[in-house]
Amino acid sequence: MNGLRFLFAVAAALGVAACGEVNKETEVVNQTKISVTGKTAELSAPVARKEPKEITQHGVTRVDNYAWMKDDNWQDVLRDPSILRADIREHLQAEVAYYEASTADLDDLRKTLVAEMRGRIKEDDSSVPTPDGDFEYFSKFREGGNYRIYARQPRGGGAETVLFDGDKEAGDSDFFSIGSVNNSPDHKLIVHATDRLGSEYYTLQVRDVATGEDIGEPIESTDGDAIWAADSKSFFYIERDDNQRPKRIKHHFLGTSPAEDRLVYEEADDGMFLSVGKTTSAAYIIIYAGDQVTNEYQLIPANDPTAKPVIFAPRVVDQEYYIDHHDDWFFIRTNKDGAVDFKIMKTPVAATARENWEDVVPYEVGTMISGLTTFKDYMVRSERKDARPRIVIADYDGHEREITFDEAAYSVYFSDGREYDTVTLRYDYESMSRPAETVDYNMATGARTVRKVQEVPSGHNPDLYVVERIDAVADDGAEIPVVIIRLKQTPLDGSAPVLLYGYGSYGSYIDDGFSTSILSLVDRGVIYALSHVRGGSAKGQGWYLDGKLGKKMNTFTDFVRSGEALIEKGYTTKGNIIIYGGSAGGLLVGAAVNLQPDLFAGVLAAVPFVDVINTISDESLPLTPPEWPEWGDPIRTKEGYDWIASYSPYDNIGQGMSYPPILATGGLADYRVTYWEMSKWVARLRDEATGGPFLLRMNMSAGHGGSAARFERLEERAHLYAFALELFGLEGKKPVSHSE
Repeated sequence: MNGLRFLFAVAAALGVAACGEVNKETEVVNQTKISVTGKTAELSAPVARKEPKEITQHGVTRVDNYAWMKDDNWQDVLRDPSILRADIREHLQAEVAYYEASTADLDDLRKTLVAEMRGRIKEDDSSVPTPDGDFEYFSKFREGGNYRIYARQPRGGGAETVLFDGDKEAGDSDFFSIGSVNNSPDHKLIVHATDRLGSEYYTLQVRDVATGEDIGEPIESTDGDAIWAADSKSFFYIERDDNQRPKRIKHHFLGTSPAEDRLVYEEADDGMFLSVGKTTSAAYIIIYAGDQVTNEYQLIPANDPTAKPVIFAPRVVDQEYYIDHHDDWFFIRTNKDGAVDFKIMKTPVAATARENWEDVVPYEVGTMISGLTTFKDYMVRSERKDARPRIVIADYDGHEREITFDEAAYSVYFSDGREYDTVTLRYDYESMSRPAETVDYNMATGARTVRKVQEVPSGHNPDLYVVERIDAVADDGAEIPVVIIRLKQTPLDGSAPVLLYGYGSYGSYIDDGFSTSILSLVDRGVIYALSHVRGGSAKGQGWYLDGKLGKKMNTFTDFVRSGEALIEKGYTTKGNIIIYGGSAGGLLVGAAVNLQPDLFAGVLAAVPFVDVINTISDESLPLTPPEWPEWGDPIRTKEGYDWIASYSPYDNIGQGMSYPPILATGGLADYRVTYWEMSKWVARLRDEATGGPFLLRMNMSAGHGGSAARFERLEERAHLYAFALELFGLEGKKPVSHSE
């Protein structure tokens, strides 16, 4: 989601040579401390001390000068950030001060952007109520409120009952996040989950709906969800260990101490993560254990919650399966038998071993079956073909109906809802230019009822935009879908800046959906482009497999080729592209700028996963063992080490090469991408590269997702967008009017 501006136009100010190397003029410019936009600043970036640490793996020795930034007691820091070692805290605070001083002139622009983005949000918005028994459940915001209010009303309408008020519960907490609010089957109780640190250690608490009072003791260190047994007298939850891994399934009985909770299952393999849920029929509690390529289910009858869990089918390495229940059958979405893009099978409830599975929807090369839900009379699956999603509804006699859509690029996804015996399927549809519609679809008749259209209070005219798709050509000839939104009036003579966004890991698919915030860039003439690089699953599971392990470099070269394709097709010019990615998308932009720094005008790296070789070599870190199937195992295999070492952004900075300005963000309580990754990266960029500046905005009171408060999130986004607009030279440009 990033934009570009021609680098040559700002080369003098940025100190960037056309070839991407240092020149004599760069050195002079750097000595005068010219900032990102060419203004003079009496500022010096923090200089991190060097403490060389030699690390040898597979006969290869590398030196990490900034390993000291990782607190030895990082696990305790996640639970209590105030105990961070003093010298590390001082360095991070110096980075914060430097960032604030360096970008102080952008404060008015950031305020303008926040006001624009806030103006596009219906502040007192409410979700469409979802039926569940005698009630309809929904969430809403109050005007000016930062957090959701969870409520219900009698089915068909009536006085509402507030179940959980996020604004009131947040109080004066520096950070507050709601994990879930789940009602019991008898509708008398809820379990709510909250996190007040940002480290995603959620506390569960039971509340009596009638009195509004919490009852019983809180349950600490959970993953933020609770699944009720059928009798509403107990629930299941996941306990995280000291390394933040979801390791144990526990069963809590109302009225008892959490210390007495029954251990249902503990996963011995650190590479497997756990989750707990319920089939759509509500007949079974399901325990899931899995990594990136292998998984397994266990079942407990929901009406017999103390029963010992029974394995559905034992895990088989490199085989995935996902289940739902209907009458005497389980339906299974699986890649068994070489079905790379998945197929659907079924097996009797009484005989779930693999030898009893039979095909229902056969495997079709290039058609990715990405989801499956069973209702009483219908089975619904989500599919994706050539980066276009669709929904297919089938009865149990095999008759099918596809829900069709007309736009070239769009996002559509359906909700499982709360009821099994229903003919109504609810889905949301949107495109980059058109706000979301919530639609109730009658699976028996095909009738569609629009229940809600996303409101943009400040006004929105979709006819101002063009949404289009191009295909960039990869090094091996693969065609990479790039979806674009721009103003119709934006010229296609190469002069427009581009914000190019990507992710490209874990088989994740980034929807071509509507974003009220990105319009603040597009409405100023920035072209926004989303590249569906390999490593994601836009074009099926094979697309994912071609961007992982030994083929991971495809992800990064695909992204670079996407930028070049935008130039070749006249959207922009070299040096007029800002690249943007978060988390594993931060790895993407970090690797891409190492490959070709002169192609880009800037980099927005949100909580970037950039210290890859060190992280994936540290078994104590929460996500490391489950990540080996994605990246490779650099501890046990030289092959895995070589793969990661070839692209790890922290370890592949071009010595002496001139880099564009980079803004990295982080969160002190982030257990997914730890604070030291981006801190080390920025320090090393300053030491080994030229150009820049290289800025770090560290949130000292949040985790991976930044603030969970909706308006504070807008402020965080405004920091990124203001940085981009200044690089593009558009900081003073007014957005297009939607009222004319």
